[in-house]
Amino acid sequence: MRIVVARCQVDYAGRLTAHLPLAPRVIMVKADGSVLVHADGGSYKPLNWMSPPCTLREGVAEDGVVEWTVTAKKTDDTLRIRLEEVYSDSQHELGVDPGLQKDGVEKHLQELLAEHTATIEDGMSLVRREYMTAIGPVDLLCRDAAGVAVAVEIKRRGEIDGVEQLTRYLELMNRDPQLRPVRGIFAAQEIKPQARTLAKDRGIDCVVVDYDELRGLDDPSLRLF
Repeated sequence: MRIVVARCQVDYAGRLTAHLPLAPRVIMVKADGSVLVHADGGSYKPLNWMSPPCTLREGVAEDGVVEWTVTAKKTDDTLRIRLEEVYSDSQHELGVDPGLQKDGVEKHLQELLAEHTATIEDGMSLVRREYMTAIGPVDLLCRDAAGVAVAVEIKRRGEIDGVEQLTRYLELMNRDPQLRPVRGIFAAQEIKPQARTLAKDRGIDCVVVDYDELRGLDDPSLRLF
């Protein structure tokens, strides 16, 4: 990860336009390619960002000011960052993150899906839960109706980080001659559009699951529609 603290101006153009006037900010360039601009307030959310896949080019504007141009690979969206003064520029190798420890809902969701794998996909059968890889356990290892191995990563809320996590698992699992080919399924109660787009690009299927229905709280026979 690269972290730059600088007095900068930020302009976003594409599906929408946005402007951040000159001010001190933190710019994060993550290993997945994403670029995020943070202020010293506003909680955890960046003021502006570009999600991967994207390309970062560093250059100098006509007036001699350092300028970064971040372009999305699949759209015309562009993020321009003018760095008037750089206070700090550092890079750090964080390695592979083991992921957030599951809360009660997420753990229970995994248990329920392990018991009812057909709700993920017809003909799906469980091989084992918490299948261990060199970088951590994938939630469910299953076999589909055709007997192909399927790695299922389960989240309460499906975001880009979860797709990246499953991608790393699949890369390792597909090196195992006893498993490959291994498909990936990203299952969650809700899946963000960006995560769904990234999953599709990686060849990973997305499945939205109903926690209440799995718990037996949502009886379809009692519905009016």
